[in-house]
Amino acid sequence: MTTTSPPRPGDRHLARMARGAEAIRPSEIPTLFAVRGRTDVVSLAGGMPNLDGLPQREIGEETAGLVSLGGKVVLQYGSAQGLPTLREQICEVMSLEGITADRDDVVVTVGSQMALDLVTRIFCDPGDLVLTEAPSYIGALGVFSSYRADVVQVPVDDQGLVPDELRAALQAAERAGRRPKFLYTVPNFHNPAGVTLTVERRAEVLGICAAHDVLVVEDNPYGMLALDGRTFPALRSLDAENVIYLGSFSKTIAPGLRIGWVTAPGTVREKLVQAAETTTLCPPAFTQAVLSRYLARHNWRAQIDVYRDSYRVRRDAVLDALAEHLPAGSRWTRPEGGFFVWVTVPDGVDTDALMPWAERHKIAYVPGSAFYAQGSGRGGRHLRLSFSYPTPERIAEGVRRLGLAIAEFRSHDHHNPRNG
Repeated sequence: MTTTSPPRPGDRHLARMARGAEAIRPSEIPTLFAVRGRTDVVSLAGGMPNLDGLPQREIGEETAGLVSLGGKVVLQYGSAQGLPTLREQICEVMSLEGITADRDDVVVTVGSQMALDLVTRIFCDPGDLVLTEAPSYIGALGVFSSYRADVVQVPVDDQGLVPDELRAALQAAERAGRRPKFLYTVPNFHNPAGVTLTVERRAEVLGICAAHDVLVVEDNPYGMLALDGRTFPALRSLDAENVIYLGSFSKTIAPGLRIGWVTAPGTVREKLVQAAETTTLCPPAFTQAVLSRYLARHNWRAQIDVYRDSYRVRRDAVLDALAEHLPAGSRWTRPEGGFFVWVTVPDGVDTDALMPWAERHKIAYVPGSAFYAQGSGRGGRHLRLSFSYPTPERIAEGVRRLGLAIAEFRSHDHHNPRNG
């Protein structure tokens, strides 16, 4: 007998919505954080920073000081481009990766996700072509889908985006009479693959894009989190005219402040400011001022070192546990920084089908299919583990449970444990 769900308030308005609304789908990102409060589940899913080392007392003092000293300013509307002082400080941060920029080049956004949305909004019409890595960041794929862009994904290996594959993808697009609007890339400590684009490949990738007249959108939320303290030259530092740079304080200070930015050539920046005005009118002046005072009055570089030390221990914990608990035929990346390890499971194991076994063992991960464009049918043997938030002990326990789930999946001939 077929049952139908009762109508919900507002259902009758669905037929009135624009065609583009159909492309706006539920984000998987909230789901990744949904189990973080469950002590019985080890979550290696969501890429949350570990804020234990954050100087919360100092941030609280700066917040209180702002209200008492300048509440009428910081609680008022601000500029759509962001506070000038903070934009100057952002230029100082970017200089560590070789970027030379003026504060007028920078637009402050409500997280770098907003920056990516604005960039896509001003460049992409429905049906336009965008290149990304394969696999690629879930949030980026969601943005491209919402603007009904076509996505072609270019493979990565242990050295990052593969130049020959990029060249082949661009040549195939040209044969089809199409020119990609841009290449979206996460060159440092890639989400989800955990790999880093080598310095040698950076110049080659930029040269290929320049030769084919394709813009590059560089998303770099993890660039300051190399576990050995290095910084890599930003793509924008090598080609300022053809690279739009997205940055964020979510991974290096705190995500709850929701402060990111985009650095772009002048004409693009002007259009981004105009688009931001229609989206948020202006980014929150209060959180910008809190962050600006923190950057001016505290040793933020030492704070990043604290994060690096914490993540180094956690990265080592997940790699050791994978070597101990995953079956033969498994392999994984060895990230030099960031939050993520990309795991390939043995033949015959599909990480979407594995989910019921993982749930039974109370271990959460993200299946690889989430990082490929919708309908691609790719990623079945892959999964992403995040090591940034749990303790090393919880990480080891989570990987142990993952190993048990894989073993049971293989031994039960794919019988779904939910069905008894």
